[in-house]
Amino acid sequence: MEPQEDTALDLKPTANFSALQEAVEQIKNELRKRIIGQEALIELLLVALLAEGHVLIEGVPGIAKTLTAKLLARTLAVDFSRIQFTPDLMPSDVLGTSVFHPGTATFQFKQGPIFSNIVLIDEINRAPAKTQASLFEVMEEQQITHDGTQYNLDAPFMVLATQNPIEQEGTYRLPEAQLDRFMFKVLVQYPSLEEEVAILGVHHHRPSAQQGLEQVQPVLSAAQISALREQVQGVHVAANVLEYIAQLVVQTRANKSLYLGASPRASLALLSSAKALAALRNRSFVTPEDVQELAPAVLRHRILLTPEREMEGATPDDVIKQIIQKIEVPR
Repeated sequence: MEPQEDTALDLKPTANFSALQEAVEQIKNELRKRIIGQEALIELLLVALLAEGHVLIEGVPGIAKTLTAKLLARTLAVDFSRIQFTPDLMPSDVLGTSVFHPGTATFQFKQGPIFSNIVLIDEINRAPAKTQASLFEVMEEQQITHDGTQYNLDAPFMVLATQNPIEQEGTYRLPEAQLDRFMFKVLVQYPSLEEEVAILGVHHHRPSAQQGLEQVQPVLSAAQISALREQVQGVHVAANVLEYIAQLVVQTRANKSLYLGASPRASLALLSSAKALAALRNRSFVTPEDVQELAPAVLRHRILLTPEREMEGATPDDVIKQIIQKIEVPR
């Protein structure tokens, strides 16, 4: 299926975000052909796409985490690859390896599945630390280094990873350095009763799973995504809002409930994502409310509770809420 031409949407970097909103609404309409509910997840995925971020999606099995990521990739006319993480997965299985060619008596680098635009990593916490570490460079710098040679990946590049918070058998805790490279950690909840009834209705009348996937059509090309990202960069952020972002992040480092606070990378993620959210809301400027709305998704995986607070049943979101309430909102 051919994607829309770049001329179908006016993507010039101006303060008018009508073209961006039109593109986002088209993507949402395509996703709604198969996805019932999950509006919060979809919006955060689109914000991350526009803000050049990666997303960690956490939830119990069977609530469409993987399906939503796959369908989002289908709405984009770019390359897509899926990697199933397992305990025996090696870094070379992800990044690639050197292959010997007898005819030329030389080694040539064979690219791994990470060389794609949208990469879905299913059950990311099932691979050991050395495989997780292989993602550090590519997620941060959009390149890998193999045998002293640097290989750059094409834009856009986005990692969507899923994990199950309940099952512990055969899983590994993600390194903090790995978690810090995800812009968002999204917690996906069960659907409501009405949504579950709608899900049953859709599946009852759907001919087959494959035909259902084929209903979703491409909306944006790589060039259009780049143009939208450039437009988002032009969103204005006032000095007092910049200070507000910094205060929120710095307070995580001084909070007595936290063993580990957020890094400056969290501040940058909060800034970039707030600009993308403002553009989605058809605003050319960021408000403190944008920052507050995104703070839990940006910070929850970057902070660690003290053992005492964990024993009391507190969650990272509880502490983030307290920090937001404590800091004066700029006006």
